[in-house]
Amino acid sequence: MKIRVGISACLLGMLVRYDGGHKRNDTLIEACADVVEWIPVCPESECGLPIPREKMRLQGDPGAPRLIVVDTQKDETDRLVGWASQKLLELAGQGICGFVFKTRSPSCGVGDTKIFDLEGNLIRDRGAGLFARAFFKHFPHLPCTDEGRLQDPDSRERFLRRIR
Repeated sequence: MKIRVGISACLLGMLVRYDGGHKRNDTLIEACADVVEWIPVCPESECGLPIPREKMRLQGDPGAPRLIVVDTQKDETDRLVGWASQKLLELAGQGICGFVFKTRSPSCGVGDTKIFDLEGNLIRDRGAGLFARAFFKHFPHLPCTDEGRLQDPDSRERFLRRIR
């Protein structure tokens, strides 16, 4: 029986990114195919944001940043966070054993997402995306990583051991 693991949907080749594209990661998918059943999640599209959509970034207090549309300054934080609270309950019901997030994403970055001040100046380049933050709080003991770390075979094997 395969282990259920959540994954940022764009990494599976789903066309959900802000530009209408994907970031399919064949190395990761193929290396885990015998062990993992992927459960795709795209916080931005699943919370109702369009595809394609305007670029967004995290802005404000690094401890509690807001998800802001760059050009219009529209705040989409409440939409994404409200959706996330329901999605996390759904994922718990699906029995996931871990999650693989998309690097540098304002929703899914594990710890490498840039955070800007209200004027658009970079204030921190090591934050977590909003969905990733909510996930860590809801599932504090589940193994989580990003696709960048799993390119290394040793890191990938450690992650697979942890989810087992």
